[in-house]
Amino acid sequence: MATRPKHRKNSTGPRRRELLQALGIFQRATPDQLWKLTRPDNKHDKLTRDNLLDLQDHRLVRIELVREDQRQVWVLTKRGHGEAKRLLEPKGIRVSALREEKYYPVTGKLLGAGYDDHAAAVTSTAAELHRAGIGHRLGFETEIGHRLADGYVQRADLVVRAPAAGVPVMLLEIDRRSEDAHDLVQKLRRYWEWGRLLPKDAAKGTVDLVRSRPAAIEDVDHELRLWRRVYPPTGREGLVPLAFVFADTTEAKVANTVAVLEEGGRRYWAPRRYDTLYPKAVTAREYRQAMPVVVTTLEHLTEHGADAAVWRRLGRADEQTLTDALDNPDGEDLYRRQYARAEAEAERRRAAEREARRPVCTRCGRKFTDERWEEVTVHRTAVRAGDKAVCGPCRADDVAREEAARIEAAAPPEPQDGPEPDRDRGWFRRRF
Repeated sequence: MATRPKHRKNSTGPRRRELLQALGIFQRATPDQLWKLTRPDNKHDKLTRDNLLDLQDHRLVRIELVREDQRQVWVLTKRGHGEAKRLLEPKGIRVSALREEKYYPVTGKLLGAGYDDHAAAVTSTAAELHRAGIGHRLGFETEIGHRLADGYVQRADLVVRAPAAGVPVMLLEIDRRSEDAHDLVQKLRRYWEWGRLLPKDAAKGTVDLVRSRPAAIEDVDHELRLWRRVYPPTGREGLVPLAFVFADTTEAKVANTVAVLEEGGRRYWAPRRYDTLYPKAVTAREYRQAMPVVVTTLEHLTEHGADAAVWRRLGRADEQTLTDALDNPDGEDLYRRQYARAEAEAERRRAAEREARRPVCTRCGRKFTDERWEEVTVHRTAVRAGDKAVCGPCRADDVAREEAARIEAAAPPEPQDGPEPDRDRGWFRRRF
């Protein structure tokens, strides 16, 4: 147990608030976890331990138990719980339940002082994420329920919101290999199904359509689904990402579990091929209906840091950083580029094929213009197109010759002999 210094200042400032907030969210934590959740830039947890002792003096926190490794587990007192509620609830953050101090009436031993290893792993996971800059302590929530259509509530062990780190939201399941791998597949399925639900106030026509044809939900934009009422947009295609963090187990067991997740949950995490006119040219995948799933271990997070390449996306071979694992380099952006290239190539090919079919004038050898080609092929103009085997200029020459001939034919004939003599004039001269 830490030795109390003889003279300590009252920790009534930011550090006190940070510790109360962290314990209000996670309920129980060790000094090491609280250090990473509040002041990860410090070299060790000594200052955190000193501040906990200050809070203990003010009856805001207490030591619930000391673990076998001699690490203390701290919880809020009733007074501290009220203080944490005052700090968190105005920010819209739910406060965890109070750990009441109860004792056996005969022995006086503290009741309910056992420390759940799963809860410890959840807090440690959040601490490692925070230490790596992935999420603020106020951006974590625990035991968040997701109610399905049949009434079943799937609770996420941890939810992190870290937009500054490129992870607007992520659900986390912490597994100490206490669950069968197939049970994890069912969890994945339930999260996927929750991501396909409509809100209660959805348009009646949309509700009726989805009820009659469940697959129609895929045509409903994510902005109109229930999950977007709860979480912010992810900034990527697909549903809310899900992470499985394995703790206190072996690499072999993790590998076997991930293999079952990958195969059994393929329908829920795997992207699809785009339905396109250019299947050979477009190799991108559609992630819009998929739930991104990443896996790692708490040991990797602790040893290398959550910002290191310790996350593996289902369907990929190598470990990546979290943002790289969540990104879809073969997704919609690639699709748009490939489709644009394929469309341009198809247009060039169509233009070349059309040019090869362009008629050539049988008289002068010139190719038809688009206007002349249309004139001889469209029914309403073809009847007046004249000789369809000649080009526009040659057709113009024909029209000019025909017009000249018509004018010549319509002109009156010229007289054959000259005019007769002026007889009246001759008679007039003879009178004089």
